Amino acid sequence: MPAITPAKLARQIRSKLRQASAEQTAITGRTFFKPDDDVRLYGVKSSGVRGIEKEAFLLVRETWTVADATSFCEFMAREPHHEAKMVGVLLLGRYRESFPKGLLAAVRGWILAGYFPNWAAIDGLAPTVVTPLAVKYPEFILRITRWTVSRNLWLRRAAAVTFVPLARKGQELDHAYAVVDDMLADKNDLIHKACGWLLREAGRTDMKRLERFLLSNGPRVPRTTVRYAIERFPEPKRKSLLSQTRG
Repeated sequence: MPAITPAKLARQIRSKLRQASAEQTAITGRTFFKPDDDVRLYGVKSSGVRGIEKEAFLLVRETWTVADATSFCEFMAREPHHEAKMVGVLLLGRYRESFPKGLLAAVRGWILAGYFPNWAAIDGLAPTVVTPLAVKYPEFILRITRWTVSRNLWLRRAAAVTFVPLARKGQELDHAYAVVDDMLADKNDLIHKACGWLLREAGRTDMKRLERFLLSNGPRVPRTTVRYAIERFPEPKRKSLLSQTRG
């Protein structure tokens, strides 16, 4: 039995976040979301969140297992405030080398249960937890790509964002492009942005392939996706691609 249980640490972290909260920081943070987005903020900057998580990890690193970290993350995921969710995710991410296979199903369940109900929560969860799972268990990659057909917006976004760190290194590019292709007809702008982000990172190591993908799909690609995808091209090339992909 660890000296500090996941439930006890979760209570301590909630208290620390409340103490560190700042109304103006919360107001500023809220401007990055749409008025109807499901997000609550204490008002703690990212650096502050990371500092609180680091202190928490130092308390438990000698005694906790990945099971304890997973339990803690679920406690924090159930919290309504974004910063609490991120402390849970960051601490769980420290145990990536020990992630068990069952964690992917747990993460999927958390998303479907509404514990990560906005783009920022998903963009924290997917690269920190889902991407390491895909690296450790390559057989999960196809399972994650199938999230693109989910009715759940956040599961679809997670499918794209999971591949961003891999595409950035030139890894799993076939699957990255397949994920984007599966969601070109998606109507939600948060998916358009996620796909554009993924394409932009895929282009880091193979700009020619990115250009071919955009030109071959032309007007199928949402304009927001195109604009995000071409950010690293020289300006003349950006203008040309915007023109050539227009319907």
